[in-house]
Amino acid sequence: MNDLQTLRAALSPHEVPQDVADRSRHRLRNHMLAGPRRRVRPLALGAGLVAAAAAAAVVVATLPGAPAPAPQPQAVAPVVTGRQVLLAAATVAEHAPAGTGKYWHIKTASDKEVYEYWYASDGHLFFRGAKSGGRVMPLGLFPLRLAATEVTFEQLRTLPTDPAALRDWLVNAIAHSGARTSAGPFTAADRERELLLSMVSLVSTLPAPPAVRATAFRSIAAYPGVQDLGAVPGGRGFLLPGEYRLVVDPSTGRINRTSMYVSPDGAIYVVANPQGAQVNAEWTDSLPK
Repeated sequence: MNDLQTLRAALSPHEVPQDVADRSRHRLRNHMLAGPRRRVRPLALGAGLVAAAAAAAVVVATLPGAPAPAPQPQAVAPVVTGRQVLLAAATVAEHAPAGTGKYWHIKTASDKEVYEYWYASDGHLFFRGAKSGGRVMPLGLFPLRLAATEVTFEQLRTLPTDPAALRDWLVNAIAHSGARTSAGPFTAADRERELLLSMVSLVSTLPAPPAVRATAFRSIAAYPGVQDLGAVPGGRGFLLPGEYRLVVDPSTGRINRTSMYVSPDGAIYVVANPQGAQVNAEWTDSLPK
């Protein structure tokens, strides 16, 4: 009796002796265990499918008339003009805190000299620098000046915040200032120079409120003959009529590393060092001891 016959006999409804059934089951199990086996490798099969898909993609990509990949747009850096930099500085200055205090403190620093001034609202001036031996020295009553024109704290607070109106105010003030040069009364060219320098003093050393400083920046941006020197250490450089180099930091709305500035008493300082001078001005409630 072969295995199939033995199994059929084991499954028949007739009763089969127990030893026959046990031998049949034993032989069948051995037969099944000894049979050939085939293993499937899912990983190898998957790799084959991936390779086939990649090959198909290559064939499709190289078919005639297949659309080429769309070119990616290239970022183009925007062109920023000098006028835009001055207008940006105006916006920053306009939104700066107004600040309050008992003294208006100005500090100018170049490579060799550091000057500090404290102007009290009653007109008293205090100074510290090399000439004072590093001590704070009272200098008495000194008026603030917009270049050649005397100006009070109250006048600065009420200056026009429209560029055309500010220009008219300054032109009128210069015309009635009585200022002179060593050669005599101001000429038209002298008055025009003082107008521009007055705007520079408003954005640098004078206690002008934020809206007035912003207006002065906008006036400089519109002033004829102002040349853009491009990016320089400290910000953006501008060549003003009269060969003055002004450097503006648009992130702070202040002049920075500049080769010229107008002091609060109206004097024009020119710095020969290429790094220029750092100018800081703010309100404070006390004098240093």
